[in-house]
Amino acid sequence: MLDHAMISQLKGIFARLQSQYTFKIEVASTHPSRDELVRLMEDVASTSDKFSLEITEAGGLALEILKDSQPNGIRFEAVPTGHEFTSLLLAVLNLDGKGKNLPDEVIADRIRRLKGEVEIRSYISLSCTNCPDVVQTLNLFAIINPAIRHTIIDGAIHQDEVSTLGIQAVPTVYADGKLLSVGKTSMTELLDKLETQVGVNESMPKAEVVREFDVLVLGGGPAGSAAAIYSARKGFKVGIVAERMGGQILDTVDIENMISVPKTTGRLLADGMGQHISNYPVEVLDKRKVMEIKVVDGVKQLTTSYGERLVAPALIVATGASWRKLNVPGEADYIGRGVAFCTHCDGPFYKDKRVVVVGGGNSGLEAALDLSNIASEVTVVEFLTELKGDQVLQDKLKACPNVKVILNAQSTEVKGDGKKVSALCYKDRATNEEHEIPTDGIFVQIGLMPNSALLKEVVEVTPRGEVVIDTACRTNVAGIYAAGDVSTVPYKQIIIAMGEGAKAALSAFEDSLKNALK
Repeated sequence: MLDHAMISQLKGIFARLQSQYTFKIEVASTHPSRDELVRLMEDVASTSDKFSLEITEAGGLALEILKDSQPNGIRFEAVPTGHEFTSLLLAVLNLDGKGKNLPDEVIADRIRRLKGEVEIRSYISLSCTNCPDVVQTLNLFAIINPAIRHTIIDGAIHQDEVSTLGIQAVPTVYADGKLLSVGKTSMTELLDKLETQVGVNESMPKAEVVREFDVLVLGGGPAGSAAAIYSARKGFKVGIVAERMGGQILDTVDIENMISVPKTTGRLLADGMGQHISNYPVEVLDKRKVMEIKVVDGVKQLTTSYGERLVAPALIVATGASWRKLNVPGEADYIGRGVAFCTHCDGPFYKDKRVVVVGGGNSGLEAALDLSNIASEVTVVEFLTELKGDQVLQDKLKACPNVKVILNAQSTEVKGDGKKVSALCYKDRATNEEHEIPTDGIFVQIGLMPNSALLKEVVEVTPRGEVVIDTACRTNVAGIYAAGDVSTVPYKQIIIAMGEGAKAALSAFEDSLKNALK
């Protein structure tokens, strides 16, 4: 099942394993995915003398990884191929105390403080690009805290269970039978939600942590990565703080406008940025949310969701942007139950169904083209009187027989039956007539909003929330810089964000030489 090149690569990856691992498969002889799972794990087991394979006849299909013959809290009710193959490999490495995704001690301490026995079930799709991050995070929770058990469930195999629960988006996570999260969710958000639901062991002491840097970079996307690298090259002690390294590009599948790189993917580009950062003495503080930003006597102070206090004379803000919502009645009620933002993740749930794409820019047209190969009917709803996406995308869309475009339409309400979406309501802006589009799913693709909520009381921002900068990425506060999509720089592009991040770092270096950081 695995080719010779992959098997050779895995032999290198697993060469330094310390413990013995047993891949325990429980599967019915008649299960349609039995042979696929067995072949996969036979190939994986062949890559190290630390591996053995045990197959037991049982109902259903499941895979567990035993470490030194002892079970742990990770269980796959799936054939971990596709995007989840990496989750399988990382589970082994993490159990062995290896892997670049291992959290630092501050985060690990917070995971250990979760109270009680917790049973987590995550429902995924093997085609989902957001699912592996959530799966790998929850696997780490189970490894670090022995009271947590995590089961990964492929919705394609367990369709009856998915239907009973009314799941229409992945990843969907349940903890102790209660819905915990739907869709892309960071480690910080998952920890926040688990702490709220299961509680925290307050008897475990939590020490205050203060870290000092020369430059703090807030954000781990293209702008933040470039700022961190350029700052480190200037000899600064650099800390980069992010909820997830890679940022928004992790949600981008194909990238074809990086000069000198004809085609790549968001995940490959993010991996490359991470590798580049690792070549420098940059302290990466990821999987954190910044809760407060203050300036005290010219010193920039950040408080994170883990209680840390990070201080530096220079702060480069590169927090990017996030998907805009319609903000109409019913939208929030049906997120994950028919309202979605990622076609690559949730599109497969709408095979041979009707869908609506709201937004006629590039992201909306790309989503419509993607969905036209899955859904029976795609309706594009655009607020303006004409589509704004690239002409090449418009031409492709016109060639799709199952795509309809409605212009000059203002979305007014999302309707549903209490369990899932049933229609999108809109007003014709020319006649003010109200209309209703029966649909099974609504994909919102109306652009991005800058992630600047914490900065509005610190630096000048526009009414839209963009941080106001000059041509050198300086804000109106000495020693604070902004770069990329969070700023007023025109044209929100990856290549531009990288250049702006470099520019912000060079401006900070210049200001430090002039003692102008305060």
